Amino acid sequence: MSVEKLSKAFGTNIVLRNIDLSIEQGQFLTIFGPNGAGKTTLIKIISTLVSPTSGRVMIDGIDIKEKPIEIRKKIGVISHETYLYHELTAAENLRFFGRMYGIENNDIEAKIDDLLKQVGLSYRKNDRVRTFSRGMKQRLSIARALIHDPPILLLDEPYTGLDQHASATFDRILDSMNAHDKTRVLISHDIERGISMCDRAVILTNGNIAHEMSGSEIGDLQKCRAIYERYVQEHA
Repeated sequence: MSVEKLSKAFGTNIVLRNIDLSIEQGQFLTIFGPNGAGKTTLIKIISTLVSPTSGRVMIDGIDIKEKPIEIRKKIGVISHETYLYHELTAAENLRFFGRMYGIENNDIEAKIDDLLKQVGLSYRKNDRVRTFSRGMKQRLSIARALIHDPPILLLDEPYTGLDQHASATFDRILDSMNAHDKTRVLISHDIERGISMCDRAVILTNGNIAHEMSGSEIGDLQKCRAIYERYVQEHA
């Protein structure tokens, strides 16, 4: 995946400024930054939910603006927004998204049962989502994002609303993924969690990539904290 000279403005408000970013297949990238840095806008552009003002994003050699439907089949998005239908049951939500992604009827029920088991919601399979707690909705949104087994996962503050048990479940699911197959991009305010999961990190401030961390920097949590605080203060 490559992000090339990407900019985004909402009226006179410039949110992203000429971003260049290359993400290799199987890489786990964490994006840190203060509120308003442009992190969520970047994720929404990559996932084809928002169009850039200029620049482009390429996935598997495809400009995402040219074939957005094809690109969406390659991406799973887990966000603080669950993107669930509250009047449908847990199973009906997963069935709807599975069929939207072209999963055959012969395979979909087994996938639904397996994913609900992974996120600890088998016992609520036939209950309407509007009766779920915030944490349960977030767990179901994890299953929704994984229903079509996407090679790219975009994780926008995915731990929002998860209790300790659900967070551990999500960690286990991420750890079980084959790193050679799954590219993961995480947005997080949690330095400790974000650093512990990734093999590369960038700091986004005021719509710019201010710093990139890898190798020895990633292995030193206190150094990462100091670097983050310095760049955020410089661009405050």
